Amino acid sequence: MKYSSLFLFTVLLLIASCRQADVTVPAPVLPVPSPEQLAYHEMEMNAFIHFTINTFTDKEWGYGDEDPKLFNPTAINVDQWVSTLKDAGFKGVILTTKHHDGFCLWPSQYTERSVKNSPYKNGKGDIVREVADACKKHGLKFGIYVSPWDRNHAEYGKPAYVEYYRNQLKELFTAYGPIFEMWFDGANGGDGYYGGTNEKRRIDGSKYYDWPTTLDMVRKFEPGVIFFSDAGPGVRWVGNERGIAGKTNWNNITPDTLYAGKGGIEELLGSGSEMGTAWIPAEVDVSIRPGWFYHAKEDTLVKSPEKLFDIYLTSVGRGSTLLLNVPPDRRGLIHENDVNALQGWRKMLDEAFGTNLATGAMTSASNYRGKAEVYAPSKATDGDKETYWATDDDVTSASLEINLGKAVQVKYITLQEYIKLGQRVKGFTIEVWKNNAWQQVAEGTTIGYKRILKLDPVETDRVKVTITASKACPLISNVAVF
Repeated sequence: MKYSSLFLFTVLLLIASCRQADVTVPAPVLPVPSPEQLAYHEMEMNAFIHFTINTFTDKEWGYGDEDPKLFNPTAINVDQWVSTLKDAGFKGVILTTKHHDGFCLWPSQYTERSVKNSPYKNGKGDIVREVADACKKHGLKFGIYVSPWDRNHAEYGKPAYVEYYRNQLKELFTAYGPIFEMWFDGANGGDGYYGGTNEKRRIDGSKYYDWPTTLDMVRKFEPGVIFFSDAGPGVRWVGNERGIAGKTNWNNITPDTLYAGKGGIEELLGSGSEMGTAWIPAEVDVSIRPGWFYHAKEDTLVKSPEKLFDIYLTSVGRGSTLLLNVPPDRRGLIHENDVNALQGWRKMLDEAFGTNLATGAMTSASNYRGKAEVYAPSKATDGDKETYWATDDDVTSASLEINLGKAVQVKYITLQEYIKLGQRVKGFTIEVWKNNAWQQVAEGTTIGYKRILKLDPVETDRVKVTITASKACPLISNVAVF
């Protein structure tokens, strides 16, 4: 019996469709991120704003006895803050609503130590409201830093202070939302004013605040909020304030014995743990200046665009989210030197990563899952974050080759895993075709949400990424060449 070529082609398509329908979706490798954590990863860059009474006393940490009348920005323009940060590429802003000295940037009903007793707008000002509104106007997410330590409050170290702290959180989350991230650090206890006692007070950081109860309370107001502290539970500290995530950086960590302020965990926080039980990614916090608050003596010490670019590579480029502090000056403006640095940095980022040479390029792989088109190597270069190249379950080492069509200069390679199903890759290499042979130009361990590899510039028409080790079949959602 004879069949037409069209009929045979249709039959082959049906057979292929049936085969692809039999290909299972890769099983997740636990833990996996929550939807809120996924959204957090995709923000990539957020800005920190340290601005309070310390700005006017030239201190980093206030003692708690400063007169609220010292807080007096004379030319404040919060819109300038947020528009400057948006132009630089930040997706969110976290404001220090209360630092360790206890001064509040909103007119809290629970203390007299706030903007309501400052000259700012004759006591009618509300910096938290202004920043939250400016973020909404410019399409940035708004977050808050609320220090658990309070060197002013007379009851700090006693149960009454914890109630006070929770009352202030209620004020903030009910009046200034939506709030995407709540930030609190490990600076807890020590010398302070404490209502005039001028003494040292110590607390047990693992128990005093009863964080589970406090966080559960906040979630009732903002169910999707991300909590940052040394140990999360939403986002963890990276272990340093230099702008550097670990070259090996697992989003997984086991938080059972960790808490804000616990010492000796910096290395663990920087690298995470391959077998960690919870998804708690690292956030890289660093300041554009040597200090966190504005100091005129540091006007010439603002990080250069080149230094900020390097920090981008060691934070976002190592699978973390960057939190860059940009402190307003005593006028209430982001200083001109900081603005110029941010603008220069943005230009460098746009020039380096503006054109992905791998978009639409021909691809091939040593293996792809069930030979199904849905997991084909082309899914790593199609620009769709929801598609990915995947291998068969028993294949944890495989290569993906990208043919660029012509020889071009390559400086950076970006890799991304499909982290909705967990972090998997433990090792990889990058090679380029040069002098009729493959030559290795980079290697690494983890990938996670994003890994950027800086190469010595090389002319090539082909790039090969080899996953050398993986916890399960690797899922690569993006390979970009710049």
